[in-house]
Amino acid sequence: MPLQLEVHTDQAVRPLAKTRGRKHFRIIKKYRVFYFMMLPALLFLLFNNYLPMAGVLIAFKNINYTDGYIHSPWSGFNNFRFLFDTRVAWELVRNTLIYNAVFIVLNLVMGVLLALMFHEMRSRRAAKLHQSAMFLPYLLSWVVIGYLVFAFLGMEHGLLNTYLFPKLGWDPVEWYSNWKYWPYILPVVNTWRNVGYFAVIYLASMLGIDPEYYEAAVIDGATKRQQILNITLPLIRPVIIVMTLLQIGRIFYADFGLFFQVTQNAGALYPATQVIDTYVYNTFLVMGDIGMSSAAGLFQALVGFILVLATNLVIRKISKEDALF
Repeated sequence: MPLQLEVHTDQAVRPLAKTRGRKHFRIIKKYRVFYFMMLPALLFLLFNNYLPMAGVLIAFKNINYTDGYIHSPWSGFNNFRFLFDTRVAWELVRNTLIYNAVFIVLNLVMGVLLALMFHEMRSRRAAKLHQSAMFLPYLLSWVVIGYLVFAFLGMEHGLLNTYLFPKLGWDPVEWYSNWKYWPYILPVVNTWRNVGYFAVIYLASMLGIDPEYYEAAVIDGATKRQQILNITLPLIRPVIIVMTLLQIGRIFYADFGLFFQVTQNAGALYPATQVIDTYVYNTFLVMGDIGMSSAAGLFQALVGFILVLATNLVIRKISKEDALF
């Protein structure tokens, strides 16, 4: 009897599987145009994001050009040990985490404030002018920004040392020889460059809010501050959470251009400006160690992935509707 039951069950499942297969085929056939349009993006994602993941093996190998990528001997976790057994390991991790945490907070606060200001501007022409002016620095490369910063801070020809400080009776400052100033300079430069990008995203989400909410609030006698706190911010909260999660996922990735180009990779500034990315780059130039560079990249990716999952879990506990997944 058990054998007959198994046979009958299998016979009953087959038509169901065929029905589901036909249904999926009809869906694909119905939306084949959209799948065809999506194909280039899927191919790009495959070749640019997934196929290179095979290079993760380099982090666990002692690569040499004689044996090649496949046949090079395994090194276990030696590449990771070399990265974090150095005397500057704690300094690298500290700088990377603290700077990125400060950047996340500043980009969030300043981005939302600027978006609110743009949203409240009555003149659309003036609003577009200010939005373009704030977004322009985001389009500049870090090389250009590095020269702009040097034009302000240079010892011999910098605007501050040659023009502003003499008028105030202050002595010139050797900005590129004293690391104590850079924990304040770098957040200012990063915010100046990126805040326009975040402001545009938050402004776009604000423009999508139904005006009837504000009209009803005005009828009820709500002030502008109450409208912002009870309508605007709650309705753009999902966008804020997504943008913050994306930044948290890269909290172990430092902006290489900011820490390398703007600081001109000055050795005297390393205690405050050297992060994981610049350390790996400088070490690779000196030693040519591909395995250690790959180990650092893998470590950054894993930590970022774990942080995104943990942050999303916390958000899910607080408000399930606002969680990313």
